[in-house]
Amino acid sequence: MAMKKEAIVLYPTAAIGHLVSMVELGKFILTHQPSLSIHILTTVAPYDAGSTARYISGVSGTVPSITFHSLPAVTLPPSIHSTANHETLTFEVLRLNNPNVHQALLSISKGYTIHALILDFFCSQAISVASQLNIPAYCYFTSGAACFAMFMYLPTIHNTTNKSFKELNTHLNFPGLPPMPSWDIPPPLLDRDDPAYKSFLNCSVLTPKTAGIIINTFEALEPTSLKALSDGSCIPDGTTPPFYCIGPLIVANNQTGGEHECLNWLDSQPSKSVVFLCFGSLGVFSKEQLKQIADGLERSGHRFLWVVRNPPSEESKNLADSSQNDPDLDSLLPEGFLARTKERGFVVKTWAPQVAVLNHEAVGGFVTHCGWNSTLEAVCGGVPMIAWPLYAEQRLNRVVLVEEVKIGLWMHESESGLVMANEVEERVRELMESEKGELVRNRVMAVKAEAKAALLEGGSSSVALRKLVQSWKKK
Repeated sequence: MAMKKEAIVLYPTAAIGHLVSMVELGKFILTHQPSLSIHILTTVAPYDAGSTARYISGVSGTVPSITFHSLPAVTLPPSIHSTANHETLTFEVLRLNNPNVHQALLSISKGYTIHALILDFFCSQAISVASQLNIPAYCYFTSGAACFAMFMYLPTIHNTTNKSFKELNTHLNFPGLPPMPSWDIPPPLLDRDDPAYKSFLNCSVLTPKTAGIIINTFEALEPTSLKALSDGSCIPDGTTPPFYCIGPLIVANNQTGGEHECLNWLDSQPSKSVVFLCFGSLGVFSKEQLKQIADGLERSGHRFLWVVRNPPSEESKNLADSSQNDPDLDSLLPEGFLARTKERGFVVKTWAPQVAVLNHEAVGGFVTHCGWNSTLEAVCGGVPMIAWPLYAEQRLNRVVLVEEVKIGLWMHESESGLVMANEVEERVRELMESEKGELVRNRVMAVKAEAKAALLEGGSSSVALRKLVQSWKKK
């Protein structure tokens, strides 16, 4: 009888940033274990999470060892649809998905020996499915070690107070993190009665029960958080499973089809002269905020490339709704802005090939929402950042980037929550003209070299991947 082929199954959430990161993990595993088969279980998102169809078909066409399996769509109970945040919807879909995951694993195991099920942190509820089938489960954390350290310490804080974070109004001390104001905690964690808080707490309790944890970071980027994890201080009442830092895992190139017009424009700009503003797959601003950004950019006098999306609709609750049409720039931006800045500015509607832009010689700064994928892309491109977090764990990432790693500057909001034009102008000038900006620029170039070294043969991330592969071979 023929030997079954060996396989690893990956189970990401549907959000494009999570899915792409996990597929890149699959590709990285293949560079060390080309004989493996990688199977990826995909789910349908319960909200507009950014379209992944084009990306998935691109990978299917170029990497024959990766197979995608679409799990059947689940129907949410009517009571859930009215809930506020998209995290709650995501957790509910993933919970209802467990029988489909079980079925998919059984069906894959008919033709393959499954060495491991690697789950997104959000998918921790499926750990029980893996254990029923006697498949080792590993957690893949798509953000950084600092955020992971916070989640691992969450049950400890939960058990020492009965107050919500939003009521604490104080600085919190998480092992491996600088003291952090309670309002910098990811929004779904602020209220302990929120269903999303309970789901995240559950993930934090379940994750240490896995066979190992894979984090999309590298040792030189977050040494303080990694030390706190490895000495066990993030899980004081239990054991920390082995963890493997195998980042930075990013898409090498996100060009689709021909050259994007903004890259042609960048070709004609001087080296390191352009500030790039882009806010991730879900980041959007009110009309008033767009006007403030425009005024600030105009006053700064610097060259800029700016990705503008439509302001949020009522239904989308401050997150992007990609079903909308392209923005009408004339109605959204100050009168005459485009004409006055056309010599030194370029405004792109809705989307730009971010990786290609960040690796362009003309780009000298990045105003970012601090999503982890964007942060790693900037590090790999050697581009210093101005940190402007919008949602999820981005405020926490900002603390790490600006205060610990020192590769970014802090964009300050006014009391009303708006970032005013003078703040935009000052931060852009600080990054592009000042001594402080120069220090951040030099520092990010050093971190870029460390990121590159981590992935090379014998580098920390390659060594960690080898250990990970050995761990499941042993099982």
